[in-house]
Amino acid sequence: MATAASWKPLLLRALDSNAHLKHSAFLQLATIGSNGRPSNRTVVFRGFQEDTNVIQINTDRRSAKIEEIKHCHFGEREKAWFASSLKSRLQYLAPAPRLPDISNGSGEENQLDPSEGPVEAFCLLLFDPEQVDYLNLKSNERFIFSSRSSEQGFKLWMSEKVNP
Repeated sequence: MATAASWKPLLLRALDSNAHLKHSAFLQLATIGSNGRPSNRTVVFRGFQEDTNVIQINTDRRSAKIEEIKHCHFGEREKAWFASSLKSRLQYLAPAPRLPDISNGSGEENQLDPSEGPVEAFCLLLFDPEQVDYLNLKSNERFIFSSRSSEQGFKLWMSEKVNP
């Protein structure tokens, strides 16, 4: 059965009902490294691009995932920057990810003018899903949502209930 993105309300409802859990907005992002091996990391779900099913994730441009993805779109970069908390924005002024910590516990704080736009290290990743695998452990239900393009070029979603 073809539907609008019927997986999106399921995801939003799950996020809303678990909002009291800090980790409820975390998701796993898997890529393939330059060595051909899988790489998986935890990222924060930042919502959907306005009026779409496109998933937003903020990340540090200096991180390995950017090289692995090999592209980055900046169309909504500034809006996403200001939608992030000041604490989140300060992370992009810290030393590059995965380098040895040479701070010697100095506790030196980075300063950031909250009214200034994105810093060079900030990157917005946008993902337009083609397939969604939804598993609800409470109800023991699982649905696979798959998309295809219509003759007019619109994305149509089909769902199939499968065994968990």
